[in-house]
Amino acid sequence: MENASNLTPLQSILGEIDITTAGASSETLLSVTDLAIEIAREGREGRRVGTLFTVGAESAVLAHSGCLILDPLAGHALESKFIQDPDVRETVKELAQLDGGFVVSGQGSVLSGCRYFESTLPHSRQPLGLGTRHLAAASISAITDCIALVVSESSVVRLYVGGTLVNEILPELWLLHRHMPHIAQPILTSDHFQNLAIVSERPERNSEGPDWG
Repeated sequence: MENASNLTPLQSILGEIDITTAGASSETLLSVTDLAIEIAREGREGRRVGTLFTVGAESAVLAHSGCLILDPLAGHALESKFIQDPDVRETVKELAQLDGGFVVSGQGSVLSGCRYFESTLPHSRQPLGLGTRHLAAASISAITDCIALVVSESSVVRLYVGGTLVNEILPELWLLHRHMPHIAQPILTSDHFQNLAIVSERPERNSEGPDWG
């Protein structure tokens, strides 16, 4: 197990999320979160992009979702769709401009794109000011064991577990002055190496770090 002092704040925050029920690896969750942060930072073709990722519990997620168009990732071998592959990451960035979201297996294969997720939670269960993409993320994480990540067009990445918003990640520190956290009791930390600000629902962190392989 890696010592907590050697972890970045992002790794430490993600290490608090229970990934066992999702059947996901810590490497996969970190890779998807990194990609979500890149999309939030960079956008595409000069404009901001919003999208959604689910990580783990893929069988249940696929059963509670459907494609908006013909799936652009269908028919490709699993080994050619790993989220750590730079070519796959660029492909996902291009597809993120389309409606819908992505299903990522617990072991890191991007199984499906342009996916529509069931939204079964009432709007009253969600913080004010967040749209249907966030409602879908909350819903799919509530009815399955997946971890859902939303890339907002306002350049914020939000993580949902069990229907609850657990983390908000601001890819640029300059956003802090105009961002109102949607978490009830936020704790703020910053990773100056990656220029991140992270808002967490937890009042304190575990002293031991997660196993990041």
